Amino acid sequence: MARSVKKGPFVQDALLKRVTGMNGRNEKRVVKTWARSSTVLPEFVGHTFAVHNGNKFIPVYVTENMVGHKLGEFSPTRLFRGHTGNNKTDKKGPAPSGGGGAAKQGGK
Repeated sequence: MARSVKKGPFVQDALLKRVTGMNGRNEKRVVKTWARSSTVLPEFVGHTFAVHNGNKFIPVYVTENMVGHKLGEFSPTRLFRGHTGNNKTDKKGPAPSGGGGAAKQGGK
């Protein structure tokens, strides 16, 4: 469920203060944050945030297309290593077909 329009977007206060201060000084530095649930505002465009993913900080450069999304959406928390199982590939081609099963037997 989406957040109420009356309340406005959620942004951590300390994060917003740092970005507005940097905008006032025309400064561009990496802002380290754990606030994955903070919404990206138009004031954030052009800044780089180091968003924590539970293990390390992932640098996220904010563009106009990201406005309205959450910072955590751009810092994945899981690493996909592929599906497990037998990764045997036959280099000669498909397996030969030998008639497809048991032969019919006559009798009782």
